[in-house]
Amino acid sequence: MQVTWSIGELATRTGLSVKAIRYYTDIGLLPTAPRSQGGHRRYPPQALEQLQLVRQLRALGVPIAAITDVATGGHRLGDLVAEQLASTQTQLAELRWREAALQALEECSGPERLRRLRVLARVQCRAQAAADFTRAWQHVLPTSLPARLAGVITAQAVPEPPRDPTPDAVLAYAELHFLVAEPAFLSYWAAPHVQDKASMYAALLDAANGAAPAVAAGRAPHRCEALDAFCRACARARDTEDTPDFRAFMATDMQTTVPLFRRYWQRLDALTAGPVPSLGKTHCWLVEGVIDEYGPAR
Repeated sequence: MQVTWSIGELATRTGLSVKAIRYYTDIGLLPTAPRSQGGHRRYPPQALEQLQLVRQLRALGVPIAAITDVATGGHRLGDLVAEQLASTQTQLAELRWREAALQALEECSGPERLRRLRVLARVQCRAQAAADFTRAWQHVLPTSLPARLAGVITAQAVPEPPRDPTPDAVLAYAELHFLVAEPAFLSYWAAPHVQDKASMYAALLDAANGAAPAVAAGRAPHRCEALDAFCRACARARDTEDTPDFRAFMATDMQTTVPLFRRYWQRLDALTAGPVPSLGKTHCWLVEGVIDEYGPAR
């Protein structure tokens, strides 16, 4: 004859309250207990095993709904552990992000603290912020761009959330999110005045690649072939000649936007700095070269 236990005996053996065991029975976490002749529930040995599993998983903070899935055969224990581990890691990452953001606020005061708070508050959800970056660049880059060119640009322009969220990294990422919403910044890259955007972007990428060695060496962008190639590409994009007057026009036109994309790429480089100058860094170098040589203050 199979040994069974009353709900009180089961409570004594497991350390759980009678009320808790009755609740677990009602939600299907425990097998249905047959009634004795006196009308009392009697629980088989597997009920004790189930309750021990429940207590052990609850001790790790696993929700009752997830435990019920395992107990009723809807989920394997290994799958549950993997899911709970992934969820915990996500929560820890969010907490580390929050900690870094609060540290970024703690280390300053006055107007700077208020400025940082306004910027940091834009990144309430890292996944949403990452989607915002991708959506902004997809919107601004011309649909006529070949996939290869668009991929090269977005791979460098769209940052990943910092894996090691220091206060400086979190602040840089939030400031990037703030800048990508600036209409002037996005309008510059959209190049609404250009008809053949694919050719223009290809030429600008070639010019940026040509400038990379000079940027890496720390040389000034004066009288160099990369700067000439950049100006020729801009002139072709506007269907005009590359003349000193055109370069003066470029310098004046770019002075209003260069602070925005300089700030963008500087913060991006702070997050993703590598041995080779980024596309944005070389682009800023070329634009600033035009301004220095042909701008109103030259």
